[in-house]
Amino acid sequence: MHIQQLAKHFNLHIRSVTDVPESFSSTVYRCELVSGEHIYIKVPYTKLKFQREVDAYAQLKGKVAVPDLLDVWEGDEQTVGALLLSELKGETLGKLSTEKEAFHVGVYHAQLHEIRPEEGMETSIDNEFPNWREFVDRMFYSFAEDTKKQISAKKLDAALMKYETMKNEMPPLDGPAFLHMDFRPANILVHNETVTGSIDFESVRFGVTEMDFTKLYRDYLQKDSALFKAYQQGYKSIRPLIDLQAVLPFYRFTDAFNSIGWCERRGVEKNRAFLEQNLSLLDEFLK
Repeated sequence: MHIQQLAKHFNLHIRSVTDVPESFSSTVYRCELVSGEHIYIKVPYTKLKFQREVDAYAQLKGKVAVPDLLDVWEGDEQTVGALLLSELKGETLGKLSTEKEAFHVGVYHAQLHEIRPEEGMETSIDNEFPNWREFVDRMFYSFAEDTKKQISAKKLDAALMKYETMKNEMPPLDGPAFLHMDFRPANILVHNETVTGSIDFESVRFGVTEMDFTKLYRDYLQKDSALFKAYQQGYKSIRPLIDLQAVLPFYRFTDAFNSIGWCERRGVEKNRAFLEQNLSLLDEFLK
């Protein structure tokens, strides 16, 4: 849907519009209003993702720092719906991060994981905790149907065998907890070395914490051992931390495998760099 139509639905007077980078599953616009205020309009990829994000803001309000959900448009036959969001202060978590920032990222992440499903609350956010291993199986084997189009039959067989072997060595489950499912630097806002909030809740679940560290480690924590240590200290100041060394290899492997399938689903050419990155990672894991 064109931005002018969305502005009409939300009764906005817009001066300028900027596309938001690294928004892979949704269309997101940063809008400057004639008043000088900045807001965001987000159009999720599917109706389920739209409803899940709306419900996530209701679940998180008053518990952790997130943008204000200013308005919701339920959509029509052509559009799944749209969210009108306030702007968080700060910038996305950058490469030149500090240990203080990493500590506060750990604090914030642990606060998310402290949120539990509320009994009797109607929500589109699934609680996968009771059948977590089946949920992970479902994700992996669903993406396998797409991943196999990008790798050889021999490599596919090796990946399936590695998956089953590693899965059977996993430690006891930690949960149920609120999982962001895409907790990475592009979705974390910081200002003055403190986390001001996170964004992008269209994939959230209740489940087991072990899955939720993967992307943050991939894109941020593995690059600097001091940041990794500070992050863990921050997390442990709120709640106990599972043995990451026991779970990260499994989830880094499945993330690489599933991401190849994701690229096949969403378009190989427009996601070429991400595809090549994960093909290379899969090769490393299968050595």
